[in-house]
Amino acid sequence: MKRITFWFDVISPYAYLAFEQLPQALQGHSCSVEYRPVLFAGLLRHHGQLGPAEIPGKREWTYRQALWQAHAHGIPMQMPPTHPFNPLPLLRLALACGPNRHVCERVLRHVWRGGADAADPARLAALQAELAPAREPGSDEVKEALKDATTQAIAAGVFGVPTLVVDGRLFWGFDALPMLRAHLERDPWFDTAWDAGAQAAAVAVRPARG
Repeated sequence: MKRITFWFDVISPYAYLAFEQLPQALQGHSCSVEYRPVLFAGLLRHHGQLGPAEIPGKREWTYRQALWQAHAHGIPMQMPPTHPFNPLPLLRLALACGPNRHVCERVLRHVWRGGADAADPARLAALQAELAPAREPGSDEVKEALKDATTQAIAAGVFGVPTLVVDGRLFWGFDALPMLRAHLERDPWFDTAWDAGAQAAAVAVRPARG
């Protein structure tokens, strides 16, 4: 049985899409999936990057393209009225519950189905009451667990969400699911091209900073 780690942040529409499509991508394969909430903003800070929603033009394209992907794959999806929002309460709630597939489904659909405010206190309270976490989401223990998860993700080479890791290989983004499936099916491409393709291109110019 293959073990897959699914790193995600509820703030990412592509994490939601990948979560919904993952059962189809894994169909016919014996896999266990470990769901790991992580703070996307922490990854961005570590790598010195802006998020897609922070870049004019890219922000609008990201929303438009994510909604198209949902339409094309038959995945129900509606944008929340404000985005980005503070994902910490939902990430901590998932960790406090133990982030199994049911818990992750509820927190992701809380954001990406129905078009309601993901950060609305009344909705968050109702979701927490429904999920009945074993630990207090606002506790120092859970807060530290999320920080540790972000650190572990960075150590594993994760730079964005969603990222799926299997056999030490990272598959980033919703559109990487077919590639992940090809790996599980032992496509011979991976025997030669996985490393060769990435190593073939040398860096000729590095952008100036500051």
